[in-house]
This record gives sequence, C-alpha cells and structure tokens, in this order.
Amino acid sequence: MPSIRDVARLAGVSHQTVSRVLNEHPSIRPETKAKVLDAISVLDYRPNLAARALVTSRSNTLGILSATIGEFGPTSSIASIEDAARAEGYSVSTLNLTDSSPEAIGAAVRQLVREHVDGIVVLAPQVRVYSVLKGMAVSVPFVSLQTASGSDGVSLSADQVAGARMITDHLIAQGHTDILHLAGPQDWIEAESRMRGYLDALRDADLPTFPPIRGDWTADFGYFAGTELARRRDFTAVFAANDVMAIGLMHGFRDAGLRIPEDVSVVGFDDIPVAAHVHPPLTTVHQDFPEVGRRTVRILLAQIRGEQVPVFGLLAPELRVRESSGSRS
Repeated sequence: MPSIRDVARLAGVSHQTVSRVLNEHPSIRPETKAKVLDAISVLDYRPNLAARALVTSRSNTLGILSATIGEFGPTSSIASIEDAARAEGYSVSTLNLTDSSPEAIGAAVRQLVREHVDGIVVLAPQVRVYSVLKGMAVSVPFVSLQTASGSDGVSLSADQVAGARMITDHLIAQGHTDILHLAGPQDWIEAESRMRGYLDALRDADLPTFPPIRGDWTADFGYFAGTELARRRDFTAVFAANDVMAIGLMHGFRDAGLRIPEDVSVVGFDDIPVAAHVHPPLTTVHQDFPEVGRRTVRILLAQIRGEQVPVFGLLAPELRVRESSGSRS
C-alpha cells in the first residue's frame, strides 16, 4: 500500500504538505493541492482513517438516528442522506430506534457520540422525539430533519401543508364536495401537517368537513378502512395521508364493489414507485427526497466545519395526477 511519503515524493512536496491537503488546510496553494491530488490519484492512495481521526479529531463519519418503522418517506430520506454524505467523503452510521421513549433516545444519541461521529442527523417524525432532543446537551453538531412547516426557519422537507392543500384543491376542482381524510397516526409531524392542509382547503372552499380517520400508515389499515367506509357512501373522494394506505383503501373499495374513480376517487401522498403502477394509477404528491438529503448534509457539514450554515426554504411539492381521481359529474 502506498504511504503518505510516497505521495509526497511523487508530488515533489513534503509529507506535511500532503497531510495539510488531506485535512483541507486553507493555507495550501491551489497548484500545490492539484499536484498532491494528482499523486494521490496515480498511486490510488487511501489515508489511514484511524490515524487521521487522531490528528484532526474528525472521523469523517456522520450518524443518523432514525425513529421510524420503515415508512417510504423517512427511508428515502436516509438513502439520500447516505448518497450526499458519500459524495462529500463521509461514511454513515445509522441507528434505528424501535423505542422512542426519552431514555431510549438519550441512550441512542450517546451511543453515536461514543462511536466518534462528527455530527448527527436526527430523523424522527414524532413530535415527542423533538421534545426530548430540545432538552439534551449533545456534544457534536446535529441537525433535526424538520418536517413541520415553519418549525424553526430552516426546513429540510417538502411543504407538507402545501402538498395536502394542493391535492385537496385538485379534488375540489374535479367537483367533489364531500371529501374524507384518512390521516396518519397522532403525534406524527407529517400526519398533522397533511391534515392541516386538507382542512385549510375545505375551509377556504366553504365545504363541509368530516372528522379525520386516524390510520397507521399501513396498507392493511387502508384496506380495513375501505371495506368499512364502503358501507357509508356519504362521500365521493378520500385523501389518504400516504400512498400505502391509499393503495390498501382502493383494494378495500374494490372488494366492496366500488369502482375507482367512477364511484369514489382516491388520492395519496409521497409518490412511492409503485403508485404509478397500481390499478388505477394513483394520484399523489411527489417529494424530492434526494434534495432533502443534499440539504441535510450541507447544513450538518457547515456546522462541523464552522462555516456559515445555509438556510433553505420549504421544497415545493408536485402534484402527480393519475386515473384514481376522476371528475364528479
């Protein structure tokens, strides 16, 4: 394996200069940096990360603390964070929480710190997790993946409220006046934001509101809701808070003898890959999860490096209209 001294000899510089290049020291001239990087490429040199961490106090590792149960949105955000971190030369250590109690959250954060991560991304869609984090003293920089609209002036997600308004307005424009909402679980930030957008749209259109039905994000619950709601028939459209519940809902409606969209329109949220391929294809709201990952990593690395932290606005969601939402004639 080539050493740092081999790189120095090929580049015609001292090994201390190579070390400064590797550690991104600001005093290095661009031409010197270019020579060192060329030598690193030619020799296929790989720094000793353990030794480098001792010198720089950095491990080039980011921690992700995830308190989810496999939903598409959080899972996609983790994948995009990992991609963005790798592009910046960082590896990622992900810790999944099955227990979001205050004690478990504190223990998980301390575990990541013991692993010498340079910073932590907290991806926890439940309100209670953020409440715990506010009272903790974390010894490394961390970013909470805020999904609540306007929560702290820095947002790392699509505008959930705007997306829910958009898709509810689409149903209203199609002539629907009796629209139900199959909501996500209580205490989930996304569920509350999407419910708010739905209610705002109905209020502004002066349409009647129905008590939202609390779901659990699963297709099984959507199917159960579909078979039960088919007995009511006091509505013409349903906005499900995620695509997975919407797909289960359509299955339940079909088994109960309802046609989609002829008898009832169904829309979802997230634009999961299968949404365009179910029968009928699902109208939904698309979110740019790769951009969420890039923004998250940029903010965290700026904190780690002591740079000015970028402030982003909410990402604009996109409406994807498909055959599951027909007009009400």
